[in-house]
Amino acid sequence: MKETQTKPQITDSTLGSLSYYELRLKELLQTSFPNLLADTVFIKDRSEYAAQAYQEAFEAGISIPECDKIASGVLFDGLFFSPFDMIFEVVSQEFDTQLADEDLRPFALKIFPELVPYFKKYENEIDEDFQHSAAYQSLYTELTGAIELWIEENGIS
Repeated sequence: MKETQTKPQITDSTLGSLSYYELRLKELLQTSFPNLLADTVFIKDRSEYAAQAYQEAFEAGISIPECDKIASGVLFDGLFFSPFDMIFEVVSQEFDTQLADEDLRPFALKIFPELVPYFKKYENEIDEDFQHSAAYQSLYTELTGAIELWIEENGIS
């Protein structure tokens, strides 16, 4: 029995102020890429590319689950590693006794801009497997030391 697909209509109004793909992307950016959340051009363009990829795949007769996979690949391309998530991990693991749980994320957000330069040294090594590499452990150690120094100079609050 052949699967019947209902063709979604993607129009300019569908891609209006808050498309499905825009909401999905903003959700990821809110949690893992706060530095990109204000980049409305990036969000709009990436969301439109994802919707277009879905539409083209659907029109080519590809199944809906595969269309979703293709669109997600476009939407989240290059967003496999989050420097903010790593900083939050370091703060949560190494400084959790100095901060209340509810203060961990705000503190990570506060020091995030100061720590971004540490990632430059590793930018050629950051790929989908970076979190399982020796370079990740080295960066983790560097970030821990940098945060300790920052706290010594600026205090924890």
